[in-house]
Amino acid sequence: MLSSLPKILDPNVLVGYENSDDAGVYLLNKDQAIVFTADFISPPVDDPYLFGQIAAANSLSDIFAMGGTPLSCLNIMGFPSEKLENKVYEEILAGALNKITESQAVLLGGHTSNEDEPKFGLAVIGIVNPKKIWRNIGAKPGDQLILTKPLGSGVLLNANKKNMIPEKALNECIDSMLELNKKTAEVLSNFEIHAATDVTGFGLAGHTMEMIAKSELTFNLDLDSIPILSEAEEMYLRGVTTRANRNNRILVEDNWSFVKKRDLIKEELMLDPQTNGGLLVAVPESITPSILNALHKAGIKNSSRIGHITKFQNSKIRFI
Repeated sequence: MLSSLPKILDPNVLVGYENSDDAGVYLLNKDQAIVFTADFISPPVDDPYLFGQIAAANSLSDIFAMGGTPLSCLNIMGFPSEKLENKVYEEILAGALNKITESQAVLLGGHTSNEDEPKFGLAVIGIVNPKKIWRNIGAKPGDQLILTKPLGSGVLLNANKKNMIPEKALNECIDSMLELNKKTAEVLSNFEIHAATDVTGFGLAGHTMEMIAKSELTFNLDLDSIPILSEAEEMYLRGVTTRANRNNRILVEDNWSFVKKRDLIKEELMLDPQTNGGLLVAVPESITPSILNALHKAGIKNSSRIGHITKFQNSKIRFI
């Protein structure tokens, strides 16, 4: 929708809305730029404190995906005051503050409106070196692709509403959503990063398309190397899905191809909408082992090389 708006002419705008980047960036001086983002979600879990934590981590992720450091946050909340007690509201805010504090940012206030259903998120301002901004564009032929978290939170959350998943699998999913991408970004900041994004509502396939939509590249993804949360595949096999899967398929189905026999369940996992998903980065092949080693040593154990980039080969996304 933003494509119909006039182009930004301010030379201090380093990243605007032209390429669907994770956040906007505005130059302050030769050494500093500010990073802006805003995001909110509806409750993925019933526990209000957990909801606040997950929503805040999800909002903060866009700053980390740009290579930035969060500084300050404002709450954005829609709250059905006639349906829920103020204690629920307070628990959501307390959960959010927990993750804001963990990110070493500060909470400055926010805005609340009366809504039929609860929604919560953050507007976040961060800072980044203008010479070290990570964009979702810039990948090069020969680059390797690294994903830092497993996929499947979308289908697992829906399955949980139907009481279909074991507690262990649910806890693994929640732990993944609660994990800030802060440490991941800190590790990656020590290496050359050609392109980066975080995997959220458009799924791995959709966010991959954002990275290559205007390029002459193909992302070759190894389906067997992509980390998946426990029970996520099983839930698709049992008929659970999400509303986003169909829309995400429309975004990519004319731009992907399959070398092996097509597997509908794995396709759905590539479309599965994530909440505070991992970072997807394109990096030089020569340093890929060093990056993975550093991520694993830092405790980001699910980080995996999931593919490589070539010049365009018949389709934008090629599953191998």
